[in-house]
Amino acid sequence: MPVKILADSACDLPKNFYEENNVTLLPLMVHINEEEYEDVKNIDPKTVYDAIRSGIVPKTSQVSPHLFEKIFTQMAEKNEEGIYISFSSQLSGTYSTAVMILDQVKEKYPNFNFTIVDTKCASLGYGLVVMEAANLAADHHAKEEILSDVLFRSQHMEHLFTVEDLDYLARGGRVSKASAFLGGLLNIKPILNVEDGKLVPIEKIRGRKKVFRRIIELMKERGANMENQVIGISHADTEETALEMRAMIEEEFHPKEVFISSIGAVIGSHTGAGTISIFFLNQLPL
Repeated sequence: MPVKILADSACDLPKNFYEENNVTLLPLMVHINEEEYEDVKNIDPKTVYDAIRSGIVPKTSQVSPHLFEKIFTQMAEKNEEGIYISFSSQLSGTYSTAVMILDQVKEKYPNFNFTIVDTKCASLGYGLVVMEAANLAADHHAKEEILSDVLFRSQHMEHLFTVEDLDYLARGGRVSKASAFLGGLLNIKPILNVEDGKLVPIEKIRGRKKVFRRIIELMKERGANMENQVIGISHADTEETALEMRAMIEEEFHPKEVFISSIGAVIGSHTGAGTISIFFLNQLPL
């Protein structure tokens, strides 16, 4: 029996991925106007972006503890072994809740062979880790081999992204409100990355085209063996820009594949529309 792979919806993989690759989806929650939705399952990212554009501020919450308990217990009863590959613990309480629930389940089922990994990754950076784990599980690799790959990719995944509107980051405390106001006036776009699971602004650049050129430069500085990689691009309701970015990446690096997905409802609630994110490894597994 293949190792069971679980992932939460913050990996921003498309809805059909989970069923087609035998990955169990654990949805985070989105709240809009008193209504509660399960990310991926019953809300489309565009619903969130349209809500934001109309002035609504969506709220999000972690995976339900009850769902963790239900799924972990079912797996333990069937004696299945598995890995839950989790969204960064620095950006959500989901990981710590999962660890707490697993400890409770293991009191009843002490031999349950299950591991939770904090990827310290987000969006499709996290998604690329899940994709490769699903491939390895489908090829019947041992749990230890899959875990080794998950840990390596998590530690070496680069996240570079830029947002259309600094206001959304200001709301989350990522940049000051004054910076957001001036950035809007001056057409200043930030480039951010993820360091130890947290969002960190690294540069501010004036003008959209300059931002994209700088992202390519940073990819050259940080990436390794780009021609042998699957590079990820996620976008917040701006597919045309994602395709433009893909063309630049293909021309510069000739990667094995450029995988594009939409930023999901949960992540998109915090970034707003117009965000573009690029994900790649700074070192390849041996």
